[in-house]
Parts: sequence; C-alpha cells; structure tokens
Amino acid sequence: MSPVSIIDAIYRLFLKRCLFGCDAERAHRMTLRMLAAIPAFTPPRDGPELGIKLWGIDFPNPIGLAAGMDKDAVAIRGWEMLGFGFAELGTITPRPQAGNEIPRIWRVPERRALINRLGFPSKGMEAVAPRIKRIRKAGISIPLALNFGPNSDTPPEGIAADYSALIERLGPLADFIVINVSSPNTPGLRTWESPEKMSELFAAVREHTSESARGRPVLLKISPDLERNDLFRICETALALGIEGIVACNTTVAREVVGVSSPHPGGLSGRPILIRTRELIRDIYTHTRGQIPIIGVGGIASAEDAWLHIRAGASLVELYTGLIYEGPALVARIKSGLADLLRSGGFRSISEAVGIDR
Repeated sequence: MSPVSIIDAIYRLFLKRCLFGCDAERAHRMTLRMLAAIPAFTPPRDGPELGIKLWGIDFPNPIGLAAGMDKDAVAIRGWEMLGFGFAELGTITPRPQAGNEIPRIWRVPERRALINRLGFPSKGMEAVAPRIKRIRKAGISIPLALNFGPNSDTPPEGIAADYSALIERLGPLADFIVINVSSPNTPGLRTWESPEKMSELFAAVREHTSESARGRPVLLKISPDLERNDLFRICETALALGIEGIVACNTTVAREVVGVSSPHPGGLSGRPILIRTRELIRDIYTHTRGQIPIIGVGGIASAEDAWLHIRAGASLVELYTGLIYEGPALVARIKSGLADLLRSGGFRSISEAVGIDR
C-alpha cells in the first residue's frame, strides 16, 4: 500500500469517527497538526496528461487545496504528500486577529457540507512568512498560492493599504496571489466585488505596491451569490484591469437556493453548491470567451465533479470540504479518474478539455 492509502485506511477505520465526534473547529486544528507531523515522503509522479501550464507556472495536476483549510501555512508539506497539484493558503491578514467568536464551524453531514463564519482568523503575515521561506528553501514540488484579506477592524479607506501590505510582504513568496473580496463573514467585504470598488481597489494597490512585489499573477475570488448581470460586469472589469484569473467561488449565504436549511449563520460549502459553481464557471468562461483562466472551487468530491468543472471552463479546480467527508485518498482517486476520463474522451491533456461544454 502507498503511504496515502495507509493514511486513508486509518482515517476511514478510526480517525474520521474520532474527528467527527469533536467540535468541527477542534477537529480542523487536530487534522492540521497531524498533517504537519507526518514524515515527508515523495508522492508518485503524475502522468504528463494531467499537467497544465498557466501564468508561466507548471502545475503537475489541476487539483488544488482551497483556501480556508490551511490559513496559516502550517501543513504545506502535507498537501504536497497527499498529491495536490497546488495549494492555496490563507486567508492571511496583515495583522494577527482572532476572527469571530466560537463556535463558528458546523457540519451538515446529511448534505456533505460545512457552514462557517470564521471571519479570517489569522496569525498574520509576519507569522506566515518564515514558514513559507523555510519550505521554499527546503524545496517544494507544487506551486503555492497565497489568499489575502483585510483585517476586520480596518476602515474602508484602509482596505487597499491592507492588500498592498500583504502583497509587499508575501507576494515574492507566492507563485500566485488571490485577492479575497467575497467572504460573507467579514462585514462590508463583498462591496469590493462591485466593478467600481474593484477598479478603486486595484488602482490603489498598484499605486502603493513596489514593482518587485507586483511580479506575481493576481486573481480575484468571487461570490456564488452574484446576479448574472453583476457577474458579467465583474468579468468585464477584470479583463479591463488585467486581473490574471478568477477563483469561482467562495461560500454561499443563499442557502434556500441550494436547498439547505440551518439555524447556524455563515457561508455554506460542499456538495450543495456544486451545480451553482459549475454554472458560474460556464458563465465566466462564455462571457470572457475563455480569455481569463478560472479556478473552479465548490462541491468537488469525485473525478467526475472535477471533470465537469473543467469542461465548463475551469483550468484548475480546488477542494476542501470534500476532503473532510471523503478522506485523504480523495486527491489520488480524482487524479486517477481524470486520467481515465481524458483517455476515454480522446484528450491528450487537461488543457484540451477546458471549456468544451460551454
């Protein structure tokens, strides 16, 4: 058995029951500690058909870890060992902050979903920087994305300065950067999704960030709760601003639309938003005529889920909630299934399949 298969068997036979018997946030912290403690091993090399190149970056496969799982970059080596093709770390804030009061994560097991109102708990950029530097120095085989957000007590006129500080400090350590303006758990943050506020934000960030720190691709993470016309205006603004990609999407607060009822506040992730995510991907790809790369994130728990996101227009995909319910071997199963789907469809590479169902 491979090391990942052994870890997965332990998870299914014992560990999942133990973790699901704990408060969801405590289980989250325990998982990160265990992943950080696993002895390093080299995962099997991915087949060349799974590789894709975007923004001049070589991704060994298109399956990434979504932001939110490893906010403070404590288990980077673990994501590499599980076979991810890249990892998006964060959301990271400039200064340390506790986030919203506990409890703030709830499972919805009958729907294979999570609800969170974490509010960007973060150790801050000065805690994250040395961890990433150490990994970079030791060598890492997968690209690392850093997801940035403002501190909750930053006034509106200081938001751009927060993003500028993060790009200045951590940008050189990232392979690419994700600007998070779509979390539903930081009051007022989603107002920055509007085309007018986006233009204001990116102009200010570029003005106050040094040339050397601006050398990484910058992507925008958007909400699933946008009206179609608003989405299209955001797409047009992203193209006009030269934003290098869109991450679609964050968690949803429109639970009635996806058929989930819960008394807990916060954003919903997992299986219920799978179809909404795919619709969003297809709309972005079609409206931009494939001119802006998309990372599709929402509801992925199988190779077919990832495959259909790709066919809708995503060049890369990410997962988080699916890993909790399906176990550590999920990434390996998705990669194996994707290779089979490529072969059966007559495709030689992932890039050939991007957007073919638009």
